[in-house]
Amino acid sequence: MPSFLSSKRSKLVAVAAAGTLAVAIAAGAAAATLPSGASPAPASAADSYLTVAAGHQGATRAAQAGTMSGAQLVINTERVRFGLQHSEDVAAAKAAAAKAAAAAARQAAAKHAAATRSASAAHSSQTQAVVMQQAAEPSGSPQQVAEQMLGQFGWSGSQFSCLEPLWEHESGWDVTAENPSSGAYGIPQALSGSLMASSGPDWKTDASTQIRWGLTYIQGRYSSPCGAWAHEEADGWY
Repeated sequence: MPSFLSSKRSKLVAVAAAGTLAVAIAAGAAAATLPSGASPAPASAADSYLTVAAGHQGATRAAQAGTMSGAQLVINTERVRFGLQHSEDVAAAKAAAAKAAAAAARQAAAKHAAATRSASAAHSSQTQAVVMQQAAEPSGSPQQVAEQMLGQFGWSGSQFSCLEPLWEHESGWDVTAENPSSGAYGIPQALSGSLMASSGPDWKTDASTQIRWGLTYIQGRYSSPCGAWAHEEADGWY
């Protein structure tokens, strides 16, 4: 029992000494933070320790604040730089879009002008063709019209000597002649008469339209009026 109490008492002494040493160290650190010549206010060891701890925490917060301020400055700088770059990109994109739109407008205008010129040229050509056709349109009696048209098919005037009796026999050169049995109609006796609409809408009453169709038919089937007349003499029809 005495040895046990002695051992316990030794431990308590060691703990008390360690506490005293810690208080002394804290007090020394607190004294070191006071200005030179200043008389430290009486304070307990605990108060000195808390003072040192508070000073350490304040320095840590200041360092952190300085670090945060520097980081924030970098972030703000990057934001400004990014904003300027974005503005430049937007301006460049707008300029490119405007340039492309202007080029497309010029191209569309050029195409429209070309189409207008082409349409105008086509209309002019058609008008000229109509004028020339009207100027060259044969006139006179049906026989005179037919004789004038022979050259348009590459035939000489001598072919009229065959054409004249051919259509005299068929219709008597009457534009409204109609065969009651077959329905053949007009000077060339087209079967049926509506076939002559390919030469003009006035095929029922216009001699020139009927003659042009009749000469086209003769050229395609008999080569010439004399060929058609030979067939007419042999078979009674052409």
